Amino acid sequence: MAITAYSALWFLPFVLPICFYVAFTDLREMRITNQAVILLAAVFLIVGLIALPLPVYGMRLIQMVVVLIIGVLLNAGGAVGAGDAKFAAAAAPFIAGSDLRFLIVIFAANLLAAFCTHRLAKYTPLRRIAPGWQSWDMGWKFPMGLSLGGTLAIYLTLGAFLGA
Repeated sequence: MAITAYSALWFLPFVLPICFYVAFTDLREMRITNQAVILLAAVFLIVGLIALPLPVYGMRLIQMVVVLIIGVLLNAGGAVGAGDAKFAAAAAPFIAGSDLRFLIVIFAANLLAAFCTHRLAKYTPLRRIAPGWQSWDMGWKFPMGLSLGGTLAIYLTLGAFLGA
């Protein structure tokens, strides 16, 4: 992994609760709140100054802007939700650019696991654990915050243990 264990360890305690919150609110309300996205971006802006060298910090900010532009275009085309696009942009600077292929593998595995788990719970008595969640009644729509938040959490956790 290209991310350093040092930077992953700095980011992890701040990012992990936000990822859990994003997954939970997307399951419960089918939305990723702006407050969570702003907080995630603020964590990078503040902690990133400690966790990363200044040139890397600047490049990661550019990553955030590029992912935001791509997300806005995908949202305008109806491919992704606005909250998903904003979360992806806020999460982008935490990812080392050369870890992108590794991140895609984590995301694909996590998306498959999250989708199967959500559907299993949705169509079984497990649904009674959280009867008021909107994600149960959204047809084929899936709360991507579950997978997006999980992917960032897994990436940073692996980075803390396996990072450069």
